[in-house]
Amino acid sequence: MFNRTLESRVIAALREMPAVALTGPRQVGKTTLALAVGEAMAATRPPRYLDLESEADRARLAQPELYLADHAGELLILDEVQRTPQLFAVLRGQIDRARRAGQRHGLYLLLGSASMDLLRQSGESLAGRIAHLELAPLTLAEAAGVPADELWLRGGFPESVLAADRAASLRWRRNYVRSMLERDVQLFSPRAAVETLRRLWTMLAHHQGGLLNAAMLARNLGVDGKTIAHYLDLLVDLMLVRRLPPWHANLGKRLVRSPKVYVRDAGLLHALLGIADKDTLLSHPVLGASWEGWVIENLLALAPPDGEAFFYRSAAGAEIDLLIQRPGGERWAIEIKRSLAPKLERGFHAACEDVQPTHKWLVYPGEERFRIGPDVWAVSPAELARGLASLS
Repeated sequence: MFNRTLESRVIAALREMPAVALTGPRQVGKTTLALAVGEAMAATRPPRYLDLESEADRARLAQPELYLADHAGELLILDEVQRTPQLFAVLRGQIDRARRAGQRHGLYLLLGSASMDLLRQSGESLAGRIAHLELAPLTLAEAAGVPADELWLRGGFPESVLAADRAASLRWRRNYVRSMLERDVQLFSPRAAVETLRRLWTMLAHHQGGLLNAAMLARNLGVDGKTIAHYLDLLVDLMLVRRLPPWHANLGKRLVRSPKVYVRDAGLLHALLGIADKDTLLSHPVLGASWEGWVIENLLALAPPDGEAFFYRSAAGAEIDLLIQRPGGERWAIEIKRSLAPKLERGFHAACEDVQPTHKWLVYPGEERFRIGPDVWAVSPAELARGLASLS
């Protein structure tokens, strides 16, 4: 139903590397994308798909060396591969044998719903043999024909976007939250207290885009700091929460050191807060922070993979909502305003004096592009996302 912009990058990576790890939260569309990639590459490497949540497919890998050797000429798509971590050592041997036989790329496409678990496992066994890509929820560029505000309200999970109406979309997202807490969290952290994790996730939603205050969260939840750190790591690893780090340099200034924390998908944010429709959203205190987080996710989904994302804030009030830094020192300073008549604050100008960005942008919900300062342009989220994508 949707053309995913990551498809071309997955194909390009498979043409360069023996294996590609495609991660993303559950139900974000990884399997659909992987099957499309397999179809696109079928002429040179016929695809074969195994779902490692399926007992029957796991049984096929009871003797993994034999199975992988029997299908050496195919592109093997292994879904939910983090469920069989012992497979990575076997894949390493198969990749090395294939290299000696002259097959140096396009062997395995590994799908996983937990970023750090998958990256850590593959990093230990497949270093130098694998490329890592992350599939985000649908962006403005991918959900063509869906009004921007509707995509913002529902979030980017395909089933939520395609739901018959807003009520059905909200039900799907609430069920998703419940499923993640009761199923996926227990898979990766069996001792996690589901209700405590639910309350933490909801608290983070209420403080969307705020600085992380682990001590405050621990007090409110009645747990210790180590538990908060573990649960937050878990939500980050499941790609449900983003920790946006602060940018630091030796500027001789007092800078904020805590990361900002966002619920990554706006639709899940709204479900956690009980926001069912646009009217409720527009009158809710989370309005500005919700839109800021949604814009950030749209931009970072299309930003060049060699870039790093930060925010900037000094104790004196200088602030940049999103700072994208690329190799060579290129920096994009991005201010985000939910207003059709946006204005730049003094804090943004002060921050730019500190950071010295090469590009300055203000993102607002309108469509017209106009100059808002001598070297600052106001643009829509879609236009700036396209500009970042062109750098890849």
